Amino acid sequence: MSDKINAINIKKSFGSLDTIKDVSISLEKNKFVSIVGPSGCGKSTLFDIISGLEKPDSGDIIIE
Repeated sequence: MSDKINAINIKKSFGSLDTIKDVSISLEKNKFVSIVGPSGCGKSTLFDIISGLEKPDSGDIIIE
Protein backbone atom coordinates (compact mmCIF):
# COMPACT_ATOMS: atom_id res chain seq x y z
CA MET A 1 0.00 0.00 0.00
CA SER A 2 1.27 3.47 -0.84
CA ASP A 3 2.22 5.95 1.86
CA LYS A 4 1.45 9.17 0.01
CA ILE A 5 -0.64 10.46 -2.87
CA ASN A 6 0.17 13.79 -4.49
CA ALA A 7 -2.19 15.62 -6.81
CA ILE A 8 -0.27 18.40 -8.54
CA ASN A 9 -1.80 21.30 -10.49
CA ILE A 10 -5.00 19.40 -11.34
CA LYS A 11 -7.37 21.01 -13.81
CA LYS A 12 -10.70 19.63 -15.00
CA SER A 13 -13.32 21.31 -17.16
CA PHE A 14 -16.72 20.20 -18.36
CA GLY A 15 -17.40 22.15 -21.52
CA SER A 16 -16.71 25.81 -20.77
CA LEU A 17 -17.07 25.30 -16.99
CA ASP A 18 -13.76 25.08 -15.09
CA THR A 19 -14.69 22.71 -12.25
CA ILE A 20 -11.17 22.33 -10.85
CA LYS A 21 -8.48 24.85 -11.62
CA ASP A 22 -4.83 24.44 -10.53
CA VAL A 23 -5.47 22.36 -7.38
CA SER A 24 -2.67 20.59 -5.52
CA ILE A 25 -3.03 18.35 -2.46
CA SER A 26 -0.87 15.82 -0.63
CA LEU A 27 -2.58 12.90 1.12
CA GLU A 28 -0.65 10.76 3.61
CA LYS A 29 -1.43 7.26 4.85
CA ASN A 30 -3.34 7.09 8.16
CA LYS A 31 -4.27 10.79 8.05
CA PHE A 32 -7.82 12.16 8.07
CA VAL A 33 -8.58 14.67 5.31
CA SER A 34 -11.71 16.74 4.87
CA ILE A 35 -12.46 18.85 1.81
CA VAL A 36 -15.28 21.33 2.27
CA GLY A 37 -16.99 23.69 -0.11
CA PRO A 38 -20.33 24.51 -1.65
CA SER A 39 -22.24 22.15 -3.88
CA GLY A 40 -20.73 21.95 -7.37
CA CYS A 41 -17.27 23.27 -6.48
CA GLY A 42 -15.43 20.08 -7.57
CA LYS A 43 -14.92 18.08 -4.35
CA SER A 44 -16.22 14.79 -5.75
CA THR A 45 -14.56 15.40 -9.11
CA LEU A 46 -11.19 15.83 -7.37
CA PHE A 47 -11.54 12.50 -5.56
CA ASP A 48 -12.77 10.83 -8.76
CA ILE A 49 -9.54 12.01 -10.41
CA ILE A 50 -7.36 10.86 -7.50
CA SER A 51 -9.05 7.43 -7.48
CA GLY A 52 -8.66 7.03 -11.26
CA LEU A 53 -12.37 7.16 -12.12
CA GLU A 54 -11.92 10.43 -14.03
CA LYS A 55 -8.96 11.84 -15.98
CA PRO A 56 -7.74 15.39 -15.39
CA ASP A 57 -7.38 17.79 -18.30
CA SER A 58 -3.93 18.62 -16.96
CA GLY A 59 -1.83 17.94 -13.88
CA ASP A 60 -0.37 14.81 -12.31
CA ILE A 61 -1.35 12.20 -9.74
CA ILE A 62 1.71 10.64 -8.12
CA ILE A 63 1.29 7.61 -5.87
CA GLU A 64 4.38 6.91 -3.76
